[in-house]
Amino acid sequence: MSLAVDLEVKENVLLIRLSGELDHHTAEELRQKVNDAIENNSIQHILLNLEQLTFMDSSGLGVILGRYKQIKHLGGEMIVCAISPSVKRLFDMSGLFKIIHLAETEKAALQTLGVAS
Repeated sequence: MSLAVDLEVKENVLLIRLSGELDHHTAEELRQKVNDAIENNSIQHILLNLEQLTFMDSSGLGVILGRYKQIKHLGGEMIVCAISPSVKRLFDMSGLFKIIHLAETEKAALQTLGVAS
């Protein structure tokens, strides 16, 4: 299975919806698409919806951590929402939730970032 990447810009938030598998085969494609979106829009925050993500490995964690550092450098925040139990466990084990916020829903995450959905 591959990765489907849906990018949407809402004001200064890049909303990334992922479905499928984020692994070493698909991480580079995601990194490039997100970098392009950040460069071509006035992006300050990233909202990552992982509801449909079925698998993620360390390459996926790496690309997410890299985008977190990129957005933090711009003075923004990254929020993850609607995360599946298996992917949540990976985030927990890696310690990513110490730096990346978790929201229950996309709507709640957008409100946290000050964007009306």
